[in-house]
Amino acid sequence: MTETFKGGAWETDDARDDLAHLRDQVRHLRAQARNRPLIAEAQGILRERYRLADAEAAFALMQHASQRCNVRLRTLAGAVVRLERPDDRADQWFPGRVRHPAPALDSLAIDDASRAHRGAVLGAVLSQTLAVTSTHMGNVQIGDHAAGGLWLEKHAGLSEDFVDFFDFVGDEGTACAQAAKDMEQVTVHDVATDPVFTEDARRAILEAGSRSAHSVPLISGGRCVGMVSAHFERPIQDLHAAQLRALEHTGREVGRWLAWYDRTVVLDALEHLHAAARHPDMTRARRR
Repeated sequence: MTETFKGGAWETDDARDDLAHLRDQVRHLRAQARNRPLIAEAQGILRERYRLADAEAAFALMQHASQRCNVRLRTLAGAVVRLERPDDRADQWFPGRVRHPAPALDSLAIDDASRAHRGAVLGAVLSQTLAVTSTHMGNVQIGDHAAGGLWLEKHAGLSEDFVDFFDFVGDEGTACAQAAKDMEQVTVHDVATDPVFTEDARRAILEAGSRSAHSVPLISGGRCVGMVSAHFERPIQDLHAAQLRALEHTGREVGRWLAWYDRTVVLDALEHLHAAARHPDMTRARRR
């Protein structure tokens, strides 16, 4: 058993593993609490629309579509709440919909099999951004226009406290919020002195070991649909023009891809949900 002296006391590997496990549990519970109102609203809509027996049946319907189409449950619930209901008599939710192929992601090192998977694309854009900026710390966020902010979805090299604090950021008080509002790249040369941050946000970033940052909006159709940010251990100067051009190109490519994902893969999941609700016996037969 290995022991490490930290914070004025000795820690064992088992103690660190237990702490990491507890942090994961807390984060999971927070996510559940955060998502519960949206998922409950979607459950109510589905119960009424398809005359389901109870909320559990509605949840099972969403969960199956989520797993079948590899779409996050929260994303699917948000689409149920946000989009116009289907015609009750129609076999399809979106009749006549044209399904377009995924847009190019030439700037990312990603294989063809992963191009339709959101998690793989977000991981690739983070890796690309860290490579261009020559750092090991960064994160990717996805825009939520209903909530008016950004959800953190991928990260590298950042502390657990950072991830907890910036799980969701609103429309002000951080560099990424400023970049989302302006739809332009934002460089923070020194976190300790830049006025863009609230004091709580500044403290959380500095305690994570980040002294400067650069945020790149992911843009599609004149909207910011996400954000990728690089963090640095020391104050930095402005990035080189070639770096800025490369990051802007990646931000626009991935922004277009995220918009495609919402109107293609997420809608595929809703079509599957609709079919399963209207023809449950047929769906069960297919699963067997």
